Amino acid sequence: MTEGRGERSAPGGLDGWSMTGRLLVATPSLEGAEFRRSVVLLLDHTADGGAFGVVVNRPTTTDVEAVLPAWQPFTTAPGRLFRGGPVGLDTALGLVAVPGDGPEPLGVRRLVGSLGVVDLDAPPEVVAPGVGGLRIFAGYAGWSAGQLEGEVEEGSWYVVDGEAGDAFTDAPEELWASVLRRQPGRLAWVASYPEDPSQN
Repeated sequence: MTEGRGERSAPGGLDGWSMTGRLLVATPSLEGAEFRRSVVLLLDHTADGGAFGVVVNRPTTTDVEAVLPAWQPFTTAPGRLFRGGPVGLDTALGLVAVPGDGPEPLGVRRLVGSLGVVDLDAPPEVVAPGVGGLRIFAGYAGWSAGQLEGEVEEGSWYVVDGEAGDAFTDAPEELWASVLRRQPGRLAWVASYPEDPSQN
């Protein structure tokens, strides 16, 4: 990994280095509909246990009301179900922002920083007052031990720091470019990489 790509160097490579809480931003070389120009928030990563996260810039056309009607009034705009990744598409994951350093609200388990997951079986009217943002994802992205490290090394992903609002942005379709644009050095230039590489 190189600093010119907006990544922190890991002592001795990626071994033993946790990327939990960071963003994976697809490089222009990553093709395929599932992850092309995707931004993945890593919710868990360990050297021996693999990695798990959700794609935060893939809203679907389905309102949350269609699958979890009680949660619709409390979801962050645009109030749609997001496609979190190709694994477990028949399951739902609720991601929340927990403001401050106080105790976790009822039904919430803090993961990293202000981010947590919510028990979608909990009463939403009890959970909602204690959180500052809520997104619901169908499916997730997962990697076996060593798989993600290999993909980073081969140039499929930029690993960058996220900001608190990235997972709850009201313009998810613009997130890939906006995350890259705020990076230092040459990595910011990638934000203007054309959708069609032949135009480059």
